Amino acid sequence: MAIVAGQVRASGPVLHPRMCAALTAVSCLVHLWLAASGHHDPWVGILMIGLAAVCVPCTVHIWRHSRVGALHQVTMSAVAMVGLHAVLLFGAGGAGHAHGGRPSSNVGDTSGTVVSSGTAGLLLVIGLEITTALLAATLVARLRRRAAVAS
Repeated sequence: MAIVAGQVRASGPVLHPRMCAALTAVSCLVHLWLAASGHHDPWVGILMIGLAAVCVPCTVHIWRHSRVGALHQVTMSAVAMVGLHAVLLFGAGGAGHAHGGRPSSNVGDTSGTVVSSGTAGLLLVIGLEITTALLAATLVARLRRRAAVAS
């Protein structure tokens, strides 16, 4: 792959960009699914739809051309989402966040501890976003290294 005017021309393996684009698309679909599920206030649902709409063009640019600008935007968005969801996680005293004004549900396990489904969901989102950010950032580093070797 060679960088030409901020984009990459596919001349080698494309698995890394495709994985990054697919994970970004999954994140978009999760936002849309959560917005449609009605577990959040209407304004949060609208915000999630807006976030998904912003990420879709980047997904396409990464899938087709591995554009560095789109990779930067995905990385920054993912890091911001990690921060936001960490605030939600810790802001609720570690018990997850409430959905639509209702408290998060608790499910007990066999050890007698209580695990919050809200906490588990937030941790899954944080993991998804960290993975997305790492894939995008490592792809940028890989593209820069190839560009440096080529010049």
